[in-house]
Amino acid sequence: MEYGSIEREIHVDASPEVVFEVVSRPEHISQWWADEADIEAKPGAVGELVWGDRTDVLPITVVKTEPPRLFSFRWCYPDGKVDDAANTLLITFELTPSGTGTRIRLTETGFREMGWEAAKLEEQYRDHVVGWDTYVPRLGEYVARLVSAP
Repeated sequence: MEYGSIEREIHVDASPEVVFEVVSRPEHISQWWADEADIEAKPGAVGELVWGDRTDVLPITVVKTEPPRLFSFRWCYPDGKVDDAANTLLITFELTPSGTGTRIRLTETGFREMGWEAAKLEEQYRDHVVGWDTYVPRLGEYVARLVSAP
């Protein structure tokens, strides 16, 4: 296995505009991924994702926003501190109109660049694969509930 990137793709019955809001706004992110989110969808904005009772607090930095087409950010900073010079993981959500809905393509890259020894690289990669196998379907389910709500 090459442990270079993770890619997941789903189709949802919602417009790219709706999906962009769901992947980039804190009130939506906290419904399908993190327990709490604090971020502004502007390049260079620094925020955080929180799981549990603040047991896991991870800083994120928005890299690129092209509403309603693309949202990307960096996370998994070494030592948990934002450092523009550090190697980090990059998550990109690409949103493409497809029929009456949107194709969501999630890509997470940068695993090999983190400088982890082989065992840690494999462990982190597998943890993220399991995570996205859980959270991408939740994203789809949340979008479906959101657009079907009266």
